[in-house]
Amino acid sequence: MLRCRQRTVSSQSAVEGGDTGCDEADCVDLPNTGLPAKERATGKKRGRKALPENLPRERVEYDLADDEKICPCCRHQMHRMGETVTEQLHVEVKAKVLQNVRFTYACRHCDRTGINTPVVIAPMPKQPLPGSIAPASTLAFALVQKYVDGTPLYRLAQTFERAGVPVSLGALGHWVIGSSEKHLSRIYNALKLRLRSESLIHGDETAVQVLKEKDREAASTSYMWAYRSGEDSDEPIVLFEYQPRRGQIYPQAFLGDYRGIVMSHGYSAWRTLEGATHLGCMAHSTRRFVDALKARKKGSGPPEQALRFFDQLYRVERQANDEKPGGGETQADSMRRFGQQHSVAILNALKERLDIIAPKVLPDSKLGDAVSYTLNQWEYLTRYTEDGRMPIDNNFLLWIPLGLQGISDRRDM
Repeated sequence: MLRCRQRTVSSQSAVEGGDTGCDEADCVDLPNTGLPAKERATGKKRGRKALPENLPRERVEYDLADDEKICPCCRHQMHRMGETVTEQLHVEVKAKVLQNVRFTYACRHCDRTGINTPVVIAPMPKQPLPGSIAPASTLAFALVQKYVDGTPLYRLAQTFERAGVPVSLGALGHWVIGSSEKHLSRIYNALKLRLRSESLIHGDETAVQVLKEKDREAASTSYMWAYRSGEDSDEPIVLFEYQPRRGQIYPQAFLGDYRGIVMSHGYSAWRTLEGATHLGCMAHSTRRFVDALKARKKGSGPPEQALRFFDQLYRVERQANDEKPGGGETQADSMRRFGQQHSVAILNALKERLDIIAPKVLPDSKLGDAVSYTLNQWEYLTRYTEDGRMPIDNNFLLWIPLGLQGISDRRDM
Protein backbone atom coordinates (compact mmCIF):
# COMPACT_ATOMS: atom_id res chain seq x y z
CA MET A 1 0.00 0.00 0.00
CA LEU A 2 2.96 2.28 0.42
CA ARG A 3 4.25 2.12 -3.13
CA CYS A 4 2.42 5.30 -4.06
CA ARG A 5 4.68 8.29 -3.58
CA GLN A 6 3.74 10.86 -6.18
CA ARG A 7 1.72 13.96 -5.45
CA THR A 8 0.90 14.68 -9.07
CA VAL A 9 0.50 12.59 -12.17
CA SER A 10 1.73 15.08 -14.73
CA SER A 11 4.30 12.63 -16.07
CA GLN A 12 1.58 10.09 -16.89
CA SER A 13 -1.21 12.35 -18.12
CA ALA A 14 -1.64 15.34 -20.35
CA VAL A 15 -1.61 18.79 -18.82
CA GLU A 16 -4.51 21.14 -19.23
CA GLY A 17 -4.82 22.48 -22.74
CA GLY A 18 -2.46 19.86 -24.18
CA ASP A 19 -2.92 16.69 -26.19
CA THR A 20 -5.24 14.29 -24.38
CA GLY A 21 -4.15 11.25 -26.35
CA CYS A 22 -7.70 9.87 -26.50
CA ASP A 23 -10.19 9.44 -29.29
CA GLU A 24 -12.30 12.49 -29.95
CA ALA A 25 -15.49 10.63 -29.05
CA ASP A 26 -14.03 9.65 -25.69
CA CYS A 27 -12.50 13.00 -24.75
CA VAL A 28 -13.88 14.61 -21.61
CA ASP A 29 -13.89 18.34 -20.98
CA LEU A 30 -12.65 19.32 -17.55
CA PRO A 31 -14.84 21.75 -15.62
CA ASN A 32 -13.79 25.38 -15.58
CA THR A 33 -12.27 25.97 -12.15
CA GLY A 34 -11.38 29.60 -12.72
CA LEU A 35 -7.69 28.80 -12.27
CA PRO A 36 -5.03 29.84 -14.78
CA ALA A 37 -4.62 27.36 -17.64
CA LYS A 38 -0.95 26.86 -16.81
CA GLU A 39 1.04 27.03 -13.64
CA ARG A 40 4.14 29.16 -13.76
CA ALA A 41 7.16 26.92 -13.59
CA THR A 42 9.59 27.67 -10.80
CA GLY A 43 13.14 27.49 -12.01
CA LYS A 44 15.65 25.55 -9.95
CA LYS A 45 18.98 27.08 -9.15
CA ARG A 46 21.78 25.18 -10.77
CA GLY A 47 25.32 24.66 -9.63
CA ARG A 48 26.99 23.20 -6.58
CA LYS A 49 25.58 24.13 -3.20
CA ALA A 50 27.90 25.97 -0.83
CA LEU A 51 29.18 24.03 2.14
CA PRO A 52 27.33 24.90 5.38
CA GLU A 53 28.70 27.93 7.20
CA ASN A 54 28.40 26.23 10.58
CA LEU A 55 31.02 23.58 9.73
CA PRO A 56 34.45 24.29 11.25
CA ARG A 57 37.10 25.45 8.80
CA GLU A 58 40.68 24.18 8.83
CA ARG A 59 43.19 26.08 6.70
CA VAL A 60 45.62 24.07 4.60
CA GLU A 61 48.06 26.62 3.16
CA TYR A 62 50.11 26.25 -0.01
CA ASP A 63 52.91 28.74 -0.62
CA LEU A 64 55.58 29.23 -3.26
CA ALA A 65 59.14 28.22 -2.60
CA ASP A 66 61.50 31.13 -1.90
CA ASP A 67 63.09 30.98 -5.33
CA GLU A 68 59.63 31.05 -6.94
CA LYS A 69 58.83 34.37 -5.25
CA ILE A 70 61.34 36.19 -7.47
CA CYS A 71 59.82 38.25 -10.29
CA PRO A 72 60.71 36.60 -13.62
CA CYS A 73 60.93 40.04 -15.30
CA CYS A 74 63.00 42.25 -12.95
CA ARG A 75 64.27 39.61 -10.50
CA HIS A 76 63.00 41.59 -7.49
CA GLN A 77 61.17 39.95 -4.55
CA MET A 78 57.43 39.69 -5.13
CA HIS A 79 54.97 40.57 -2.35
CA ARG A 80 51.90 38.55 -1.40
CA MET A 81 48.86 40.41 -2.72
CA GLY A 82 46.10 38.01 -1.70
CA GLU A 83 44.95 34.42 -1.63
CA THR A 84 42.66 32.07 -3.53
CA VAL A 85 40.49 29.84 -1.36
CA THR A 86 38.66 26.71 -2.53
CA GLU A 87 36.70 24.54 -0.13
CA GLN A 88 36.41 20.75 0.06
CA LEU A 89 34.36 18.58 2.39
CA HIS A 90 36.57 16.46 4.65
CA VAL A 91 34.88 13.55 6.43
CA GLU A 92 36.84 11.78 9.13
CA VAL A 93 35.59 8.72 10.99
CA LYS A 94 37.69 7.63 13.92
CA ALA A 95 37.31 5.79 17.20
CA LYS A 96 38.94 6.53 20.52
CA VAL A 97 38.91 5.05 24.00
CA LEU A 98 37.41 7.11 26.80
CA GLN A 99 39.24 6.51 30.06
CA ASN A 100 36.90 7.34 32.92
CA VAL A 101 39.36 8.20 35.69
CA ARG A 102 37.80 8.41 39.15
CA PHE A 103 40.07 9.76 41.86
CA THR A 104 40.01 8.12 45.29
CA TYR A 105 40.70 9.80 48.62
CA ALA A 106 41.69 8.55 52.07
CA CYS A 107 42.56 10.30 55.34
CA ARG A 108 46.25 9.90 56.32
CA HIS A 109 45.65 11.46 59.71
CA CYS A 110 43.14 8.75 60.59
CA ASP A 111 45.52 6.12 59.24
CA ARG A 112 48.27 7.35 61.59
CA THR A 113 45.96 7.38 64.59
CA GLY A 114 44.50 3.96 63.87
CA ILE A 115 41.03 5.20 63.02
CA ASN A 116 39.35 3.13 60.33
CA THR A 117 37.77 5.56 57.81
CA PRO A 118 36.28 4.67 54.43
CA VAL A 119 37.97 5.45 51.15
CA VAL A 120 35.99 7.98 49.09
CA ILE A 121 35.87 7.66 45.29
CA ALA A 122 34.66 10.38 42.95
CA PRO A 123 31.34 9.54 41.29
CA MET A 124 30.83 9.51 37.54
CA PRO A 125 27.64 10.12 35.56
CA LYS A 126 25.25 7.21 35.26
CA GLN A 127 25.86 5.17 32.14
CA PRO A 128 23.00 4.22 29.79
CA LEU A 129 23.97 0.53 29.91
CA PRO A 130 25.95 -0.21 33.08
CA GLY A 131 28.81 -2.64 32.47
CA SER A 132 28.84 -2.00 28.72
CA ILE A 133 31.80 -0.50 26.87
CA ALA A 134 29.40 1.72 24.90
CA PRO A 135 28.68 5.26 26.12
CA ALA A 136 25.65 7.18 24.88
CA SER A 137 27.45 8.43 21.76
CA THR A 138 28.35 4.91 20.61
CA LEU A 139 24.84 3.63 21.27
CA ALA A 140 23.46 6.51 19.21
CA PHE A 141 25.88 5.67 16.39
CA ALA A 142 24.77 2.03 16.31
CA LEU A 143 21.06 2.92 16.42
CA VAL A 144 21.37 5.45 13.59
CA GLN A 145 23.33 2.98 11.48
CA LYS A 146 20.68 0.31 11.96
CA TYR A 147 17.41 2.22 11.82
CA VAL A 148 18.19 5.34 9.78
CA ASP A 149 20.82 4.06 7.36
CA GLY A 150 19.45 0.51 7.21
CA THR A 151 22.73 -1.22 8.08
CA PRO A 152 22.20 -4.74 9.48
CA LEU A 153 24.02 -5.41 12.72
CA TYR A 154 26.25 -8.09 11.20
CA ARG A 155 27.52 -5.53 8.68
CA LEU A 156 28.06 -3.02 11.44
CA ALA A 157 30.11 -5.64 13.29
CA GLN A 158 32.20 -6.05 10.13
CA THR A 159 32.71 -2.29 9.97
CA PHE A 160 34.06 -2.28 13.52
CA GLU A 161 36.29 -5.25 12.69
CA ARG A 162 37.82 -3.46 9.70
CA ALA A 163 38.57 -0.48 11.92
CA GLY A 164 40.46 -2.75 14.30
CA VAL A 165 37.80 -2.55 16.99
CA PRO A 166 36.25 -6.01 17.38
CA VAL A 167 32.66 -5.73 18.62
CA SER A 168 30.63 -8.93 18.60
CA LEU A 169 27.21 -9.25 17.02
CA GLY A 170 25.84 -10.19 20.43
CA ALA A 171 27.18 -6.99 21.96
CA LEU A 172 25.56 -4.91 19.23
CA GLY A 173 22.25 -6.68 19.81
CA HIS A 174 22.55 -5.95 23.53
CA TRP A 175 23.16 -2.27 22.78
CA VAL A 176 20.04 -2.02 20.62
CA ILE A 177 17.72 -4.00 22.88
CA GLY A 178 19.08 -2.48 26.08
CA SER A 179 18.72 1.06 24.75
CA SER A 180 15.12 0.37 23.80
CA GLU A 181 14.07 -1.34 27.01
CA LYS A 182 15.83 1.02 29.43
CA HIS A 183 15.41 4.38 27.73
CA LEU A 184 13.75 4.66 24.33
CA SER A 185 10.53 2.89 25.35
CA ARG A 186 9.75 5.66 27.84
CA ILE A 187 10.29 8.32 25.19
CA TYR A 188 8.16 6.32 22.75
CA ASN A 189 5.26 6.02 25.19
CA ALA A 190 5.39 9.75 25.96
CA LEU A 191 5.32 10.54 22.24
CA LYS A 192 2.36 8.20 21.76
CA LEU A 193 0.37 10.09 24.38
CA ARG A 194 1.29 13.38 22.74
CA LEU A 195 0.32 12.08 19.30
CA ARG A 196 -3.15 11.15 20.52
CA SER A 197 -3.76 14.80 21.41
CA GLU A 198 -3.15 15.94 17.82
CA SER A 199 -6.13 17.00 15.71
CA LEU A 200 -4.89 14.96 12.70
CA ILE A 201 -3.03 11.65 12.46
CA HIS A 202 -1.74 9.99 9.29
CA GLY A 203 -1.73 6.18 9.43
CA ASP A 204 -0.51 3.39 7.17
CA GLU A 205 1.01 -0.09 7.31
CA THR A 206 3.26 -2.24 5.17
CA ALA A 207 4.27 -5.89 5.06
CA VAL A 208 7.67 -6.91 6.40
CA GLN A 209 9.48 -10.19 6.93
CA VAL A 210 11.57 -10.80 10.03
CA LEU A 211 14.32 -13.39 10.01
CA LYS A 212 14.75 -15.72 12.99
CA GLU A 213 11.67 -14.50 14.85
CA LYS A 214 10.75 -16.82 17.69
CA ASP A 215 8.04 -19.39 16.85
CA ARG A 216 7.59 -18.01 13.32
CA GLU A 217 8.95 -19.00 9.93
CA ALA A 218 11.23 -16.56 8.12
CA ALA A 219 8.73 -16.33 5.25
CA SER A 220 5.90 -15.26 7.57
CA THR A 221 4.37 -11.88 6.80
CA SER A 222 4.34 -9.30 9.56
CA TYR A 223 3.45 -5.62 9.47
CA MET A 224 5.01 -2.32 10.37
CA TRP A 225 2.40 0.26 11.30
CA ALA A 226 3.23 3.97 11.04
CA TYR A 227 1.60 7.00 12.62
CA ARG A 228 2.44 10.65 12.03
CA SER A 229 1.09 13.99 13.20
CA GLY A 230 -0.21 16.44 10.60
CA GLU A 231 1.94 18.76 8.53
CA ASP A 232 0.85 21.79 10.56
CA SER A 233 1.66 20.22 13.93
CA ASP A 234 3.76 22.33 16.29
CA GLU A 235 5.50 19.18 17.52
CA PRO A 236 5.98 16.75 14.59
CA ILE A 237 5.84 13.12 15.69
CA VAL A 238 6.46 9.92 13.70
CA LEU A 239 6.04 6.54 15.40
CA PHE A 240 6.43 2.99 14.09
CA GLU A 241 4.94 -0.13 15.67
CA TYR A 242 5.80 -3.68 14.66
CA GLN A 243 3.01 -6.24 14.84
CA PRO A 244 2.90 -9.86 13.64
CA ARG A 245 -0.40 -9.36 11.82
CA ARG A 246 -2.66 -6.80 10.14
CA GLY A 247 -5.79 -6.93 12.29
CA GLN A 248 -7.95 -4.03 13.38
CA ILE A 249 -6.95 -4.57 17.00
CA TYR A 250 -3.59 -2.89 16.37
CA PRO A 251 -4.70 0.62 15.36
CA GLN A 252 -7.48 0.36 17.93
CA ALA A 253 -5.00 -0.41 20.70
CA PHE A 254 -2.51 2.21 19.53
CA LEU A 255 -4.94 5.12 19.14
CA GLY A 256 -7.47 4.08 21.78
CA ASP A 257 -10.49 6.39 21.89
CA TYR A 258 -8.97 8.95 19.54
CA ARG A 259 -11.58 11.47 18.37
CA GLY A 260 -9.64 13.47 15.79
CA ILE A 261 -9.04 13.12 12.04
CA VAL A 262 -7.42 9.95 10.65
CA MET A 263 -5.95 9.93 7.15
CA SER A 264 -5.44 6.41 5.77
CA HIS A 265 -5.95 4.34 2.65
CA GLY A 266 -8.92 2.06 2.03
CA TYR A 267 -7.98 -0.78 4.40
CA SER A 268 -11.00 -1.43 6.61
CA ALA A 269 -9.02 -1.84 9.86
CA TRP A 270 -8.47 1.92 10.06
CA ARG A 271 -12.17 2.63 9.67
CA THR A 272 -12.97 0.64 12.82
CA LEU A 273 -11.79 3.63 14.87
CA GLU A 274 -15.36 4.64 15.60
CA GLY A 275 -14.76 8.00 17.25
CA ALA A 276 -12.51 9.39 14.52
CA THR A 277 -13.31 11.32 11.35
CA HIS A 278 -11.87 9.35 8.45
CA LEU A 279 -10.23 10.58 5.25
CA GLY A 280 -9.25 8.63 2.14
CA CYS A 281 -5.95 8.97 0.31
CA MET A 282 -6.30 10.48 -3.17
CA ALA A 283 -2.76 9.33 -4.03
CA HIS A 284 -3.76 5.68 -3.63
CA SER A 285 -6.64 6.22 -6.03
CA THR A 286 -4.40 8.07 -8.47
CA ARG A 287 -1.86 5.27 -8.44
CA ARG A 288 -4.48 2.73 -9.47
CA PHE A 289 -5.31 4.74 -12.57
CA VAL A 290 -1.60 5.07 -13.33
CA ASP A 291 -1.34 1.27 -13.19
CA ALA A 292 -4.43 0.98 -15.41
CA LEU A 293 -2.86 3.32 -17.96
CA LYS A 294 0.36 1.29 -18.00
CA ALA A 295 -1.63 -1.91 -18.56
CA ARG A 296 -3.31 -0.58 -21.71
CA LYS A 297 -1.65 -1.62 -24.96
CA LYS A 298 -2.68 1.56 -26.75
CA GLY A 299 -2.45 3.89 -23.77
CA SER A 300 -4.74 6.87 -23.16
CA GLY A 301 -8.49 6.15 -22.92
CA PRO A 302 -10.43 6.24 -19.62
CA PRO A 303 -7.36 5.95 -17.34
CA GLU A 304 -5.74 9.01 -18.85
CA GLN A 305 -9.02 10.89 -18.76
CA ALA A 306 -9.32 10.19 -15.03
CA LEU A 307 -5.72 11.23 -14.46
CA ARG A 308 -6.45 14.61 -15.99
CA PHE A 309 -9.05 15.16 -13.25
CA PHE A 310 -6.50 14.21 -10.60
CA ASP A 311 -4.03 16.64 -12.15
CA GLN A 312 -6.60 19.39 -11.73
CA LEU A 313 -7.31 18.47 -8.11
CA TYR A 314 -3.65 18.63 -7.19
CA ARG A 315 -3.23 21.93 -9.03
CA VAL A 316 -5.98 23.35 -6.87
CA GLU A 317 -4.24 22.06 -3.74
CA ARG A 318 -0.92 23.61 -4.70
CA GLN A 319 -2.49 26.97 -5.43
CA ALA A 320 -4.59 26.81 -2.26
CA ASN A 321 -1.41 26.34 -0.24
CA ASP A 322 0.12 29.37 -1.96
CA GLU A 323 -2.98 31.50 -1.43
CA LYS A 324 -2.70 34.00 1.41
CA PRO A 325 -5.71 34.01 3.76
CA GLY A 326 -8.07 36.96 3.44
CA GLY A 327 -8.97 39.36 6.21
CA GLY A 328 -9.85 37.48 9.38
CA GLU A 329 -9.36 34.09 7.73
CA THR A 330 -7.18 31.31 9.10
CA GLN A 331 -5.16 29.14 6.74
CA ALA A 332 -7.71 26.35 7.26
CA ASP A 333 -10.56 28.74 6.36
CA SER A 334 -8.72 29.77 3.21
CA MET A 335 -8.07 26.15 2.20
CA ARG A 336 -11.73 25.22 2.67
CA ARG A 337 -12.95 28.23 0.68
CA PHE A 338 -10.53 27.50 -2.13
CA GLY A 339 -11.49 23.83 -2.22
CA GLN A 340 -15.21 24.56 -2.23
CA GLN A 341 -14.75 27.09 -5.00
CA HIS A 342 -12.55 24.97 -7.27
CA SER A 343 -12.23 21.31 -6.21
CA VAL A 344 -15.88 20.40 -5.72
CA ALA A 345 -16.74 20.97 -9.38
CA ILE A 346 -13.83 18.76 -10.48
CA LEU A 347 -14.85 16.01 -8.07
CA ASN A 348 -18.46 16.11 -9.25
CA ALA A 349 -17.36 15.81 -12.87
CA LEU A 350 -14.98 12.96 -12.02
CA LYS A 351 -17.73 11.11 -10.15
CA GLU A 352 -20.09 11.52 -13.10
CA ARG A 353 -17.46 10.11 -15.44
CA LEU A 354 -16.65 7.13 -13.20
CA ASP A 355 -20.34 6.27 -12.86
CA ILE A 356 -20.51 6.06 -16.65
CA ILE A 357 -17.35 3.93 -16.91
CA ALA A 358 -18.12 1.54 -14.04
CA PRO A 359 -20.69 -0.74 -15.79
CA LYS A 360 -18.47 -1.05 -18.87
CA VAL A 361 -15.20 -2.26 -17.35
CA LEU A 362 -14.14 -5.74 -16.27
CA PRO A 363 -14.07 -5.91 -12.46
CA ASP A 364 -10.83 -7.92 -12.48
CA SER A 365 -8.98 -5.50 -14.76
CA LYS A 366 -6.63 -2.75 -13.60
CA LEU A 367 -9.14 -0.14 -14.72
CA GLY A 368 -11.96 -1.99 -12.99
CA ASP A 369 -9.94 -2.02 -9.77
CA ALA A 370 -9.21 1.71 -10.05
CA VAL A 371 -12.83 2.65 -10.71
CA SER A 372 -14.18 0.34 -8.01
CA TYR A 373 -11.68 1.55 -5.39
CA THR A 374 -12.36 5.21 -6.10
CA LEU A 375 -16.16 4.88 -6.04
CA ASN A 376 -16.12 2.73 -2.89
CA GLN A 377 -13.89 5.27 -1.13
CA TRP A 378 -15.65 8.33 -2.53
CA GLU A 379 -17.07 9.56 0.78
CA TYR A 380 -13.61 9.50 2.36
CA LEU A 381 -11.72 10.77 -0.70
CA THR A 382 -13.84 13.91 -1.03
CA ARG A 383 -14.21 14.79 2.65
CA TYR A 384 -11.06 16.93 2.61
CA THR A 385 -13.00 19.72 0.86
CA GLU A 386 -15.20 20.15 3.95
CA ASP A 387 -12.42 21.18 6.35
CA GLY A 388 -9.27 23.12 5.51
CA ARG A 389 -7.27 21.15 8.08
CA MET A 390 -7.79 17.95 6.11
CA PRO A 391 -5.13 16.90 3.57
CA ILE A 392 -5.89 15.47 0.15
CA ASP A 393 -3.68 12.41 0.60
CA ASN A 394 -1.37 10.46 2.88
CA ASN A 395 1.87 11.45 1.16
CA PHE A 396 3.04 13.44 4.18
CA LEU A 397 3.45 10.10 5.96
CA LEU A 398 4.90 8.29 2.96
CA TRP A 399 7.56 10.94 2.38
CA ILE A 400 9.24 10.72 5.78
CA PRO A 401 13.04 10.23 5.58
CA LEU A 402 12.80 6.70 6.97
CA GLY A 403 9.73 5.57 5.06
CA LEU A 404 7.85 2.33 5.49
CA GLN A 405 9.00 1.37 2.01
CA GLY A 406 12.58 1.48 3.23
CA ILE A 407 11.75 -0.64 6.25
CA SER A 408 9.97 -3.26 4.15
CA ASP A 409 13.11 -3.72 2.06
CA ARG A 410 15.29 -4.53 5.08
CA ARG A 411 14.63 -8.16 5.88
CA ASP A 412 18.13 -8.79 7.20
CA MET A 413 18.09 -6.16 9.90
